[in-house]
Amino acid sequence: MSESTPHPPWFNPEMPQREHCVLSALLHRRAERAPGDTLIRFEDGSCWTAAETLDTTRRAAAALRNQGIRAGDRVLAWLPNGPSLLRAWFATNYLGAILVPINTGYRGKLLAHVISLSGARLMIGHADLLPRLGDIRTGELTTVICCGDTFEADAGDDGSSLQRLRRLDEGELLAGEPGSVAAWPAQPWDSMMIVYTSGTTGPSKGVINTYLQQYTVGQVCFGYLERDDRMLVNLPLFHVGGTTAIMGALAQGASIALYERFSTARFWEQIRESGATAISGLLGTMVAFLDKNPPQPADADNPLKRVVLSPVTRQSFRLAERYGFDYFSGFNMTEVSVPLVSELNTRVHSSCGRPRSGVECQLVDANDIPVPDGEIGELVIRSDLPWSITPGYFGMPEATARAWRNGWFHTGDLMTRDADGNYFFVDREKDAIRRRGENISSIEVEAEVGEFPAVGEVAAYAVPSEHGEDEVMVAVAPAEGAGLDPRALLDYLQPRMAHFMLPRYVRVLDTLPRTPTNKVQKHQLRDEGVTDDTWDRDAAGLHIRREPLSTPTKNQLHRGDADELR
Repeated sequence: MSESTPHPPWFNPEMPQREHCVLSALLHRRAERAPGDTLIRFEDGSCWTAAETLDTTRRAAAALRNQGIRAGDRVLAWLPNGPSLLRAWFATNYLGAILVPINTGYRGKLLAHVISLSGARLMIGHADLLPRLGDIRTGELTTVICCGDTFEADAGDDGSSLQRLRRLDEGELLAGEPGSVAAWPAQPWDSMMIVYTSGTTGPSKGVINTYLQQYTVGQVCFGYLERDDRMLVNLPLFHVGGTTAIMGALAQGASIALYERFSTARFWEQIRESGATAISGLLGTMVAFLDKNPPQPADADNPLKRVVLSPVTRQSFRLAERYGFDYFSGFNMTEVSVPLVSELNTRVHSSCGRPRSGVECQLVDANDIPVPDGEIGELVIRSDLPWSITPGYFGMPEATARAWRNGWFHTGDLMTRDADGNYFFVDREKDAIRRRGENISSIEVEAEVGEFPAVGEVAAYAVPSEHGEDEVMVAVAPAEGAGLDPRALLDYLQPRMAHFMLPRYVRVLDTLPRTPTNKVQKHQLRDEGVTDDTWDRDAAGLHIRREPLSTPTKNQLHRGDADELR
């Protein structure tokens, strides 16, 4: 693609005006241009118009200001998707304060880590979650605004954190005087949120997101939206997949349908009832789950027009054809702004696309030396547009320095690049498997295992081998109503995978451990290792042998002694 052709074609990589990317300015623009238009539709069918959205934002902002919140302060929001969370987010940013959304699955030491690191004095939280504060350290937190049912701490537990906190009802946020507060004149480079990483490989880090970064992701992914489009957001708003979809819709003049979570069973019902033409994204196993829904005659009868999905697989192709939508893919993480984007309806299997306009990407070795095409390297990036990549991790200067060494942001993701400039995700550095001198992508193993009809979900990861390096292990959960026999799975995989990629260990679970953002917690599975309920093909007498090249090259599962090439 020539440099004169924008990629993607709807994205402009130049610095936007503040009124186009700062949240408070966007809310005012929408209320001024079309005050009576529905801006947000909630899961229960209730709606906020553009004018109502601005009014409730200003009321809550006035209430937060009365509690001492000022520009630059951090405000914790511990809520599921819904009106309370939107109100907390919008009001916080309206004052120039920084939202710190907390994963609703957090508890214990990880919850204490997030709260203490933020230095926040005020939390807006849901009544069902607040009891988890009772037995942890809560840092500088002094005040909790309780949403949902009124929550009362156990009066007999005088030493708990909850007893020491001042507790207010959500009515405080509704009772503020909107005319008493003005929007803080935030700039594109100011901090908008601190978003914590998913914690799939270890403790979460607080990623500083600027207004410009969130806006840029929204424009790359959703810059094609128009006023009559509606964005279904079912990714959690403590994840950039949810917040950037809302920013994209606000900036483009589209409306939003906000749901609490992704549901395989209700996904298409939600699309139809909300009239959604776009969605916040189909990520990871969401595609696999939807692909295994039983076909229905009316599958293609839906308003969905375009989807951002990742990764691009055979399941993606089938799903797009079955439901009649266009799709494109890419690569993103909490710290960056979609540096890689594919062409619309790409058929390049597993591709993350190519570098978009305004970014430079390289694949480098452990010493930051670029590697040739076809070799595995870590993706490092830098942007022509300042502040469109995170400035760092809040309160973690050492982690920031490691990520930003040598003038490039280091993603920690291993990829390859082909001669056409397409990038292909291999694995997270911590998830890569090395067996008998071969580098194995857990993603590729999962893609093949996931095609087995009886598999509902899968995670592939490394466990130590008695011979050194790693052995390949998979944890699988059965598809609904299916039984899962490890031997049958191996028989299915044998003609489809390289001999060194075939799993030695298979563990069958009812469900895989996941974060609330629907990512498998591989670090938990890795830590558990080879458990008593794990099936071992070696112990079962099934060994892999690669035949000499003088005969047809195929893998063979057989009973007998292990071959040195296994």
